[in-house]
Amino acid sequence: MSKSLNASVAVLLPCYNEEVTIGKVVRDFKAALPDADIYVYDNNSTDRTAEIAADEGAIVRKEPRQGKGNVIRAMFEDIDADVYVMADGDDTYPADAAPAMVDKVLEGYDMVIGDRLSSTYFQENKRPFHNFGNRLVRGSINGLFHANVTDIMTGYRAFSFTFVKTYPVLSRGFEVETEMTIHSLNNNLRLYEMPIQYRDRPEGSVSKLDTVGDGIKVMGTIFRMIREYKPLPFFGGIGCVLGVLGVVLCGTVTVDFWNTGMVARFPTLIGAVMLVIAGLLLFVTGVVLDVMAKNDRKAFIVESNSFAMLRRR
Repeated sequence: MSKSLNASVAVLLPCYNEEVTIGKVVRDFKAALPDADIYVYDNNSTDRTAEIAADEGAIVRKEPRQGKGNVIRAMFEDIDADVYVMADGDDTYPADAAPAMVDKVLEGYDMVIGDRLSSTYFQENKRPFHNFGNRLVRGSINGLFHANVTDIMTGYRAFSFTFVKTYPVLSRGFEVETEMTIHSLNNNLRLYEMPIQYRDRPEGSVSKLDTVGDGIKVMGTIFRMIREYKPLPFFGGIGCVLGVLGVVLCGTVTVDFWNTGMVARFPTLIGAVMLVIAGLLLFVTGVVLDVMAKNDRKAFIVESNSFAMLRRR
């Protein structure tokens, strides 16, 4: 018997114009998690998404701020449950995997990731640039955080109460999944990846993703979070490059002075010294911000423990 029978479970379905699939998605999750509350947050749909979801028995709410990140922020703020299961309303994720994901959260994991890339994603997804983007993002984040997460950008996840109430949703759009993963790795949260059978959208259902635009936003999110979470490698690396370049230029001026007894390239010398100073300042900035980032991680642990204690009471 599933452990989820003794816990409150909320299924979160952010939706924008999903009338073709939302009815089936709600029915599938009701069958997989019969005791769960199904929440559909309608993000300014112009079709019958909200009406169909309500007819199927879902709890329908409106979120006027456009963007998936804004919807998830509202969901995490409004809804209280022991376990949260988040999926999309496009019928690309199998609802029958949800009970196992819920059980993993109840075992103590902070976030369970529905891993598409280990199963059928690259065969089902017909958009080659999406496949390339997934590989690029995965390699960048795993390399920086010394991790081994297979699917960074999946929209199928399960969360604990503590994760939901302590996770600061900053992204407004589809880059929110990448932000979640980076946040979890940076704070050393307990992650579990569960392979799922991804399927492409059915005929008549249209993706809202803009391959280029959303891809740029995702890369921008990675850049921003590296700067915030890994400031020493970020600023220190740039500082080292500038410092080395300045030292090399100073060296060329020194060689000329050694040979001629004159400094003939004052602009080069001045520029080289400024590069060395800039490099040192960036390195020191990286050290200071790295200490601040570590203090933020300590504060996050204390806050998470406080939420967990309150929940137990």
